[in-house]
Amino acid sequence: MAGSYYLESLGCPKNQVDAEKLAGTLRADGYLAAGSADQADLVVVNTCAFVEAARQESVDTILALAEARRPGARLVVTGCLAERYGTELAEALPEVDLVAGFGVPVTLGRAPAARRALRVGDATGGRPVPAFDLLELPRPPAEAPWAYVKVAEGCDRRCGFCAIPSFRGAQRSRPVASVLTEVEALGPDVREVVLVAQDLASWGLDRSDPDRGRRLEAKRRPLVELVGALADRVPRVRLLYLYPSSLDDELVEAMVASGVPYFDLSLQHASKALLRRMRRWGDGGRFLERIAAIREAAPEAALRSSFILGYPGETEEDHDELLAFLAEARLDWAGFFPFSEEPGTLAATAEAGDRVPPELALERLRECAELQDAVTAERRSALVGETVDVLVDEPGVGRSHREAPEIDGIVHVPATMAVGAIGTVQVTGAAGPDLWAVPA
Repeated sequence: MAGSYYLESLGCPKNQVDAEKLAGTLRADGYLAAGSADQADLVVVNTCAFVEAARQESVDTILALAEARRPGARLVVTGCLAERYGTELAEALPEVDLVAGFGVPVTLGRAPAARRALRVGDATGGRPVPAFDLLELPRPPAEAPWAYVKVAEGCDRRCGFCAIPSFRGAQRSRPVASVLTEVEALGPDVREVVLVAQDLASWGLDRSDPDRGRRLEAKRRPLVELVGALADRVPRVRLLYLYPSSLDDELVEAMVASGVPYFDLSLQHASKALLRRMRRWGDGGRFLERIAAIREAAPEAALRSSFILGYPGETEEDHDELLAFLAEARLDWAGFFPFSEEPGTLAATAEAGDRVPPELALERLRECAELQDAVTAERRSALVGETVDVLVDEPGVGRSHREAPEIDGIVHVPATMAVGAIGTVQVTGAAGPDLWAVPA
């Protein structure tokens, strides 16, 4: 028996998928899951490095688990922080036994040199170590009636604020057969799959087009066929992280036909001038046109987006444009984030524009969040009296097509409704983001 492991994962759903695959690999290697770090022989932290706050959370978690682990237990750090800052991380955290980047097995034995470097050869005293493909690792069966499925790694875009391509690399899409095999391996009780990738709508273009990156907006979307194939296997197919210019009519039709008209559009702002500074496509007017077309095709559609406040060069006029857009777009859900300067990005250079004071960025964020909270509450209240189909995730908790797992509100249902069942309920009340319902 190899021993026991405890794995803690931070960050986005894509990281969560990586963590589940790591857990599956550890189990295949003979490890058993432990309930806490002080009960494990191997403690693994799957880190996030997207913004400064995420990096700090990752470091704090590493230090806390280093203190909590039992004597003799190994501590391995993997994930984005390990890949992006491997050598620095290993030198700064002597508590860590191994800093393992993407493609490095986390079950390596203790190596003193691991404190000095990330690279596999260095971290193992020069001994050859087999790499593995994290994207294609086998997946353990799902424990809930829904599951994230990561269909691609990396990104071909170069947004001004994002460092992900620098350590995740160019987009690398999985073959259709591989995705379908993973979905089938999740088990027959999975009723919803949630597709995730850095640039989901461009899935498959790198496999079919040698000029990827030059014609990201001009190609027919292979994702349409994938959505159709998955819709034949599971009742619900949900898509997260769609670049707005990639959402063409054909993809909208496929998403509506899948039974989950939920559109998570990565807009980031509404000011055309600021979006150009971000190296992003679009403006508030174009976004409103696309939203109107979606709602015309599917009046019951739910829309989510995310926005950055305080990007270098953002003016009061830009902020006013965003507020006006939010008021008119009436999105169901929106997330707001203060700008985080990432080394190696355009936004970290003088070319990006004048810096916005952090306190001003937070003030703008609060204004947007206050406006959006009122819109969300109003749209949720409008559902009272309506009948909706919900997937019961756990006793007393369901979701309609309008709620993505873990990030949106929920539908409170009677605890007698079976977990994993899809049932029709009537909405009887609303409070903020949440609904209450009874069987129709």
